[in-house]
Amino acid sequence: MRRVVVTGLGTINPLGNTVDKSWSSLIEGKSGVSNITKFDTDSYPCKIAGSVDDNLINDQIVSHRDQRKIDRFISLGLVAAHEAINDSGYVAEGESSFRSGVMVGSGIGGLDTIYKNSSILDNHGIKKISPFFIPSSLINLLSGHISIRHNLKGPNSSPVTACATGTHAIGDSFTIIKNNKADLMVCGGAEAAICPLGISGFSAARALCNTFNEQPTKGSRPWDKDRSGFVMGEGAGILVLEEYEHAKKRNAKIYGEIKGYGMSGDAFHITKPAEDGNGGFRAMEMALKESELTTEDIKYVNAHGTSTPIGDMIELSAVEKLFGSNKKMFMSSNKSAIGHLLGAAGAVEAVFSLKSLETNTLPPTLNLDSPEVSTKINLIPHNSISYSIENIISNSFGFGGTNASLIFGN
Repeated sequence: MRRVVVTGLGTINPLGNTVDKSWSSLIEGKSGVSNITKFDTDSYPCKIAGSVDDNLINDQIVSHRDQRKIDRFISLGLVAAHEAINDSGYVAEGESSFRSGVMVGSGIGGLDTIYKNSSILDNHGIKKISPFFIPSSLINLLSGHISIRHNLKGPNSSPVTACATGTHAIGDSFTIIKNNKADLMVCGGAEAAICPLGISGFSAARALCNTFNEQPTKGSRPWDKDRSGFVMGEGAGILVLEEYEHAKKRNAKIYGEIKGYGMSGDAFHITKPAEDGNGGFRAMEMALKESELTTEDIKYVNAHGTSTPIGDMIELSAVEKLFGSNKKMFMSSNKSAIGHLLGAAGAVEAVFSLKSLETNTLPPTLNLDSPEVSTKINLIPHNSISYSIENIISNSFGFGGTNASLIFGN
């Protein structure tokens, strides 16, 4: 049986442009949510988001010239991939490049590029459309750019499963290595949908928080009775996965092991999760079965926890059903600090899950002032805690009823 370990981590998100900066801010209880300043939001019901400052995109990694030729989600993904691959210490050379692949996805991809070029076409005609429009907006071009930059000639793909994308990319890469199709995979997700079309679309779907425009950092509040929708975020999370013996042979640092991966579908509604939570329950159950662990071996769930009125309670009930409502258990939502990064969410949360394993620290759920329901599960309100853990489940659920769960362990 081929084991799969994590040997590199990278991220850029509303809390910072490195893993260390982001993790420090997360466990200190800082929020990356602020008022949207990239465009005029006067007519928008939601005026807040978890944005990444432009100056956090290192021009030594992605030059200003290159940034003009690619969508922002690609730039963010390249920054995170650079950190993760450097962190792993791996260089693909010779035939090893054929066994080294990429699987980085996005939920929406080049939405802002599509929006801007559509406007150019309407106002100025076809001759003003950029020749870089199509390759800068296609979702799989991020995997393409990463493979070109780092000589990765193995499996190359890009899942698109809404808010479960990053988790599916990691889980599918885990499966590829486990099945001996590759020895190393660079995987994760990237997203940059904080643009007029993105905010308009999710506002029209009544998915976004619109009640804390005057207090942006209070907007994302999973499980709290005053939550009114999610806060959009942007960024990228990248992991380097590697077959255990391959990593051991080159003395790579190992952050943890992927022990299980589960997937399911609700077959219920295009945006709402199934009310019985069975889809999320089965994804977690499948991951647990593959890991050969028991519910007693899991002490922490890195929740999907989007701060939506329906979704939060459904996930909580699924976790209680699987693990038992009376067991000593911890669960928190990173989205309370960074917002919902859509297709990048699961990948950034995977980075934070591995840091939890490394440091025995569980990050808080910010703004959980008044929980909607009573639960024996500790939702870690306000402040991070120190707790020794060996295994973590990380959940991601997406529009269309797509669900994915990963188990990381020491």
